[in-house]
Amino acid sequence: MAESREHTFTGTRGGNTVRAWPHERPRYLAILVHGYGEHIGRYEYVADRLVRHGAAVYGLDHMGHGKSEGDRVLIEDFEDVVTDVHSVEERARAEHPGVPVVLIGHSMGGMIAARYAQRYGSGLAALVLSGPVIGAWEAVSTLLAFEEPPDVPIDPGTLSRDPSVGAAYAADPLVWHGPFKRATLEAFATTLDTIAKGGTFGALPTLWVHGDDDQLVPLPGSRAGIADVRGSELTERIYPGARHEVFNEVNKDEVLDDVTSFIDGALAGG
Repeated sequence: MAESREHTFTGTRGGNTVRAWPHERPRYLAILVHGYGEHIGRYEYVADRLVRHGAAVYGLDHMGHGKSEGDRVLIEDFEDVVTDVHSVEERARAEHPGVPVVLIGHSMGGMIAARYAQRYGSGLAALVLSGPVIGAWEAVSTLLAFEEPPDVPIDPGTLSRDPSVGAAYAADPLVWHGPFKRATLEAFATTLDTIAKGGTFGALPTLWVHGDDDQLVPLPGSRAGIADVRGSELTERIYPGARHEVFNEVNKDEVLDDVTSFIDGALAGG
């Protein structure tokens, strides 16, 4: 695997930890945006593929996640997370001036990346959304119906058809295995509504990848959200039988081949 290093910075709500997988002369900068309850360390395989493809890769642990500060999984305003990701982009650009930037977000990270594209899309060369929480995500309204969200942990078996993925997730001490925080659910609802009303991605080259057996973020709900924001340059890849984490699926190399081919096309101007 590609070597990595960590640094910290003061984010909008406290100290954030960032992992960088360096490349001496990158063709592009890849900013990874992880999902709910997890951390950027789960993206080693993705980062390695991207480094070998010519990227310098960066990704932070969001507030309340992984090695970053904050109450666990508490996010009261996702606009703050978008701002933190932008700080990572600014650091990456300072280290590699003039190099194009590609944003890659998974699940909750796909929601964050979609909002990021609405705020900062003019500076991006391409956008990749993997199993994005966007559009209609019934889990939010279901859990908000309770005064105190029930402790219903994510079933590791829904992540991938590869059982080792779920086993590693269940044993990972940096993964949150407890209930949602109500404030975080309310922030999800607010951000989903903000994205729906926030305009399209315009001409930003966008790749949407999703498993058709995704039980955590079902395909139909995300499709409705994509319809709200899609611009003129959307590419869609739906993988039969794949579950939620397509970057960790049994066909992950096929998925990452599609991602890197898409990036090549975007960097070449189509």
